[in-house]
Amino acid sequence: MDKDHKSFSHPDWSYQANIYEVNVRQYTREGTFNAFSKHLPRLKNMGIKVLWFMPVTPISNNGRLGTLGSYYAASDYKSINPEFGTLEDFKNLVNEAHKLEFKIIIDFVANHTGNDHHWIKEHPEYYVYTEEGTLLHPHGWDDVSQLKFEEKKVWDELISAMAFWVETCDIDGFRCDMAHLVPLQLWCAARATLENIKPGLFWLAECEVPEYHQAFDATYTWRWMHASEDFVNGRMDMKSMLMTLFQTQIEFPCSGFRVYYTSNHDENSWNGTEFEKYNGAAKLMAVFTCTWNGLPMIYTGQELPNTKRLAFFERDPVEWNGTFEFHDFYKTLLNLKSNNPALRAADERAVTKIISSPHDQRVFAFLRKFDEQEVIVILNYSGQSLNFELLNLEGNYKNIFSGETISLSSHNAVFLDTWGYLVFEKIV
Repeated sequence: MDKDHKSFSHPDWSYQANIYEVNVRQYTREGTFNAFSKHLPRLKNMGIKVLWFMPVTPISNNGRLGTLGSYYAASDYKSINPEFGTLEDFKNLVNEAHKLEFKIIIDFVANHTGNDHHWIKEHPEYYVYTEEGTLLHPHGWDDVSQLKFEEKKVWDELISAMAFWVETCDIDGFRCDMAHLVPLQLWCAARATLENIKPGLFWLAECEVPEYHQAFDATYTWRWMHASEDFVNGRMDMKSMLMTLFQTQIEFPCSGFRVYYTSNHDENSWNGTEFEKYNGAAKLMAVFTCTWNGLPMIYTGQELPNTKRLAFFERDPVEWNGTFEFHDFYKTLLNLKSNNPALRAADERAVTKIISSPHDQRVFAFLRKFDEQEVIVILNYSGQSLNFELLNLEGNYKNIFSGETISLSSHNAVFLDTWGYLVFEKIV
């Protein structure tokens, strides 16, 4: 099947959406759905559109890592982790979020279950075994057991589990963990089935395989994240970093959403915060994620900003202090994303044009355009302040962060701070 083929349409609301990953365990001192719900008005004000909840299912005890275990080692696909509350609590949270016009997606882990999932005793034929006859723990993950996809009843059970959350809690889609480890046709079958239950669900795949856009609206951009980190830390030059970006534009279908981020639960816990990775360029990278052709994703606490690695298997709450230093920074970017059609993702009418020189080793600048609407983004990928000349651009533009208006003619010089950024919205 051609990689550009898809048998579904993106939800209308998703083209200018953003995603906020919720780590319930670490979000509040209580670590519950009810405690998290108090943050909904603040996140609404910040401009968040989609709330992605890490797995809400109960966690297996057999092989459990740490005190509380991994969210990704489910003991049951159709019940709630009591650590977070009850099923009724989650239903109430979804209902409250819907009233505030959020969309809700949940993590779904289809490749494996926890080591004491009830299927292991009830349906041992659903699993893969080693030559010694023991359960196979894939990829060295000792707390989980590999499902057997040659067994078609496994497909039916997984799709039934996904349908449970749609029908019972009225969620709006899924983020599918390690989606590329699961047969693509299983995901296609799941989407086809669930579209009949609730049309317009949103599907995000944790994978970077172009063909998976046959089933998914959006995929991850790990390669770009690693390339940008390598660049900031001197392991890659700017040309190579941008070649990584442009190569993915060629490989992936133009109709597919790509999700850009500077952090997520894996990155934060295992590889470090965005400040460890990007140092002074953290906000610059965030500007890119919100303005390039794709959907931005923000992780729990980045608006604080959270500067610590959150423990994965233990309680380690975000240290909210009542001051959200990056709230307005993200609010400005997310509102621009939501309101200006020039930033629509995967829309052939929203044109992206590079306006910096290919020989420039410090500045990456681009124009996003939809009819008369324009957004200009200028990024100083260097540790030095500099002047940058904008050529062949005319009109009146507003600096989205300062509110100042500038008039552009054929030659215009703008000043950029160290790791600085400028975003201009055309006044029409």
